Amino acid sequence: MKRAPEEPGLQKKYAPRGRCFGCGPANRKGLRLESHVRGGEVIAAFAPQPHHEAFDGVVSGGIIGTLLDCHSNWIAAYHLMRRSGADRPPCTVTAEYSVKLLRPTPSSGPLTLRARPVEIGADRATVESTLEADGTVCATCRGRFVAVKPGHPAYHRW
Repeated sequence: MKRAPEEPGLQKKYAPRGRCFGCGPANRKGLRLESHVRGGEVIAAFAPQPHHEAFDGVVSGGIIGTLLDCHSNWIAAYHLMRRSGADRPPCTVTAEYSVKLLRPTPSSGPLTLRARPVEIGADRATVESTLEADGTVCATCRGRFVAVKPGHPAYHRW
């Protein structure tokens, strides 16, 4: 049986010209993370390469932070869009985020990112996320993301 093609990630669907290093589809040198809505959850997968390593076999903490930041930001934008009933997510930026590196993250296989909103306001959301390798949580993140207004450099960047 042939499998239906996967829906494009939130980044490709809503920001095809985005050039963010972590999630911009138009950044050929970036990580190009894609966050997908699957049921009631938004998840992303990332396949680390040797140039993403801090040392042999272990993903750099900076790369981990970028992945968690970008995925969480898109979860915030997606849920702000749903809350307001809009047809497009607002442009959001990271106000703050904190990452806990719980154990070395192996670079030998795909990584899974999961996130959920824990608080959603009119123009901001707090999100908690995890990064897993082979079902084991290697890092966690909690961040606050804010929808920007006209005059902000990120306004309408998508």
